[in-house]
Formats: sequence, C-alpha cells, structure tokens
Amino acid sequence: MAKLHIQKDDTVYVLAGDDKGKTGRVLSIDAKNNKAIVEGVNKIKKSTKPNAQYPQGGIIEKEAPIHISNLNVVDPKSGRNAQPTRVGFKVERDENGKVVKKVRYSKKSGEEIK
Repeated sequence: MAKLHIQKDDTVYVLAGDDKGKTGRVLSIDAKNNKAIVEGVNKIKKSTKPNAQYPQGGIIEKEAPIHISNLNVVDPKSGRNAQPTRVGFKVERDENGKVVKKVRYSKKSGEEIK
C-alpha cells in the first residue's frame, strides 16, 4: 500500500461527482480500496430494521465512501475560500543526513499541512 496524500481529519475539496465543489472533514480512510468517508458528502439513504442504535428503525442517511482520486486537500493558507491544492512530501534531515521526519506540504502555497 502506498502512502496516501489524504489523512484522517484533513479538510478536503470534492473534485468530481454529484457533490463536486463541496468541502468536508475526512472521518475515515480505507487505504486498501483507496476510499475515504467525508463528513456531509456523498450521502445515501439506507433502510434499517429496529436495533439497539436505532430503536425505531426506518430510513437513515449516512455518508458513503468516495474514491480519493476525487478529493484534494484544502490549502491551509486559503482560509474561508477553501482552495484545493496538490500535496507534496518533504523529507527533513539533521546535520548528519539522517531522516528526522517526512512532512506533507501544499504545492500552491508551500505551507506545511498539519
């Protein structure tokens, strides 16, 4: 499995599909299938029988997974405008050349993505 450009709790911008242009927070990631569940995006209606969590049963709305190729991380410098950006990786090294850490950064602004 490759390292993904999107992580849990990132704010992402939807590039394609019915919810194109929306933004949301990543709730979970399925790295095996390259899919992510994003808060408020790609909602589906599901019929459920009564159970402990839903004593009434009926129709519930929940988020369905969306492929990560349809998502871009929001540039941390864009503020409220929520501009999507590509993600790059930088390797920080100490004076001996030993790797200290690998960080993600915004290709648009150059700022580090937390």
